[in-house]
Amino acid sequence: MSGHPPERPLISSTVFEQLIDSRKASEGCLSTPTQYFEPLISEVDAAKMLGLHPKTVQRLARRGDLPSVRIGRYWRFRASRLNEWIDVHSTCQPVNVGSQRTK
Repeated sequence: MSGHPPERPLISSTVFEQLIDSRKASEGCLSTPTQYFEPLISEVDAAKMLGLHPKTVQRLARRGDLPSVRIGRYWRFRASRLNEWIDVHSTCQPVNVGSQRTK
């Protein structure tokens, strides 16, 4: 045994949890991190979601036209932000796939 008294936490865990819960409630956060963290998707998955080539997605991200996060040399995206981007940039006009235009 050493001559040091046992370490006592500065704040009890119950009080700490109450502080965290009150702060989260005031900020509108959810109680556990897994409930509000949205996994990031790659440019390949974002391209599939948007129906674009991955290089086009990279170019749009690099120019700042597409909501993205740069992590090292990789671009990552949140699917929810891409959905919002689609809503904002949508023309709301139907697409005629497979039909030919006549003059």
